[in-house]
Amino acid sequence: MSTTTMSTPTATSAPTSDGSAVRRPGFVADTLNVMNRELKPVWREPMAVIFAMIQPLVFLGLFAPLLPDLAAGSSGSALQWFVPGIVAMTCLMGASFTGANLMEEMQTGSHERQLVSPLRRPALLVGRALKEVVPMLMQVVIILAVVTPFSFDLHPLGVLVGAAILGLFSIGVGALSFALALASKGQDWMFWTVQQTLLFPVLLLAGVLLPIEGAPRWLQVASDLNPMTYVVEAVRALFAGTYPADTVAAGFAGAAVVAALGLVVGVRAMRRSS
Repeated sequence: MSTTTMSTPTATSAPTSDGSAVRRPGFVADTLNVMNRELKPVWREPMAVIFAMIQPLVFLGLFAPLLPDLAAGSSGSALQWFVPGIVAMTCLMGASFTGANLMEEMQTGSHERQLVSPLRRPALLVGRALKEVVPMLMQVVIILAVVTPFSFDLHPLGVLVGAAILGLFSIGVGALSFALALASKGQDWMFWTVQQTLLFPVLLLAGVLLPIEGAPRWLQVASDLNPMTYVVEAVRALFAGTYPADTVAAGFAGAAVVAALGLVVGVRAMRRSS
């Protein structure tokens, strides 16, 4: 993979064979180069993002009519309760599938060529993870455009803050997906088994499709231990136009925990990649 030389304040110098110093891009420039590379397929084929929305839209069409009373007395619409959960679900599913792209690159040899390039290995992971924010924002816009004409009250400021939480969450989930792909090198079945085994329990325990209130105690405890639960609760409050400080702070904290865990695990896996 060819990289463009960028002059940044974080650039470092590397000695050449004749003793002269050649400036090389710093970590930020490397990360931006990787992120730009990963975004090129998104810009070239934006329809892929739209096709990825089929399943979430089916969930909206089939589940929302079955939940007419969930928002009674609060937002006044089942969509007001259900849409934020679907947005969070789309965020989780989209980011968790991205490791499959890395596995394909490992099979074609593209990943190995990146490893021997001048790019720093942590930047290879961080750039990929940051890229996840863009498709997530596109998906949020599509879902809101579809549901706003159908008794969904749009609160732009709340949506922006909620998107920030979801963006942080996407970075962490994407990094974890890449780490899983690296650990599953040459064994695709392992990636899909772990990904599918964890995906739906995390979704259901977060109360995305059905409320957890009234569930058995052990299920509520499991939900409390799920960081996505706090992300979903915060996004629901924000999309409804309310800003409870404790709920929003818990949402940011849950997303930050996932992001920190994903980046630490992902960077370590990328450093050890061969």
